Amino acid sequence: MSKMVVIGGAGGFIGGALTARLATTLPDEWTIRAVDKKPVPEWYQQPKRAERLCLDLSDPAACAKACEGADEVYNLACDMGGMGFIERFRVDCMRSVLINTHMLEAAYRAGAQRYFYSSSACAYNIDLQQDPNSRALKESDAYPANAERGYGWEKLFSEIMCQEYWLERQFETHVARFHNVYGPHGTWDGGREKAPAAICRKVLAAKHTKAGAIPVWGDGTQNRSYMFIDDCITGIIQIMHCDELIAKPINLGSSELISVDQLITLAEEIAEIGPLERVYDTTKPRGVAGRNSDNTLIKSILDWEPSTPFQVGLRLTYNWIEEQYLAKVRGDAYVR
Repeated sequence: MSKMVVIGGAGGFIGGALTARLATTLPDEWTIRAVDKKPVPEWYQQPKRAERLCLDLSDPAACAKACEGADEVYNLACDMGGMGFIERFRVDCMRSVLINTHMLEAAYRAGAQRYFYSSSACAYNIDLQQDPNSRALKESDAYPANAERGYGWEKLFSEIMCQEYWLERQFETHVARFHNVYGPHGTWDGGREKAPAAICRKVLAAKHTKAGAIPVWGDGTQNRSYMFIDDCITGIIQIMHCDELIAKPINLGSSELISVDQLITLAEEIAEIGPLERVYDTTKPRGVAGRNSDNTLIKSILDWEPSTPFQVGLRLTYNWIEEQYLAKVRGDAYVR
C-alpha cells in the first residue's frame, strides 16, 4: 500500500536535509509532500521526488491541506534563526506555536500514524546555563520551567501539546530537543545564521578582503555543543520510529563542547589564515554562557548519539559556505 510522509518546513535547513534524506531512503511506494511558506525557488534543497507546496502552516486550513492523506508528519516549520534573531524577534518566535498547534490537530484529524516535533535546547531552564562550564543538560532539567524568553517558551509549550495529544487522544507523537544544528545548505548570512555559519562567513570575508580582524559577539567564552546536520537527520528518523520515545522529549545533540574562541581558531585553521584580531562586542546578543547535551538517555535507548567531530563538520560547512560567498561576490545565483 502507498503511504505518505509530510514535512513541514521543508524549505528550511533541517527540513530540507530531512526531505533530501527521505527522498533517497524511503521505498518507492511512499509519497513525500514537502511544505514551506517560502516560494519554492527560495528553498535550500528541492529533491525532485517530493511534491512541493507553498503554504503558511500558521493557518489551520493550510495545515489541513498539508496533512491530507498523511501517514507520518514531521513538523520542522517555525520562525527562528540565530541568537541575534531570537532575542530581537520574540513575538515572531512565539507565534510559531500556531504552527505546531494547527499541525498537530490536522495530522490527528487526517489519521496520521505518528508525528514528530522539533523542539530546542532553548526550552531548558536558563538558570542552569549561566556559567561557560555548566554541566550538561539532561531532559529533566527543563523543569522547573524557566525557558529562554520567546523561542524557548514556545518550544516548551509545544512539547506539552504533543504530550497531551498522546495522553488524551492516543495520537503518537515524538519530540527531540535540538542542540545547535549546523552544516552545509543552511543559512550563512542575512541575520538568521547561527554561530558556526556566522564565524565561517566572517573568517572567509577577512581572508578574501585581507582584513586583519573580525567582530565577535560576546567575549568569546560562551560554550556550546554543535550537532552536524547528518547526525541530526539520522537522529530524527530513529526517534520518530522508537516506541520507547513516544511523547518523551529527548536531547538530540553532540556532547562535544566548543567555545566561541575555539570555533574561531578552528575556522582560521581551515581557512589557513590568522590568527585574526578578535574585536569582542559585549553589547551584542550572546545567549546563555554555557549549554551542552547530556546524551545518557539517547545512548541508553537508541545505542547511538551524534558523533561527527566538530572539526570535521566545520570543514565541510566552511567549504560549502565559501562556494556561496564567492558566488555572491561574483553576482552568481545561489549554488546548491
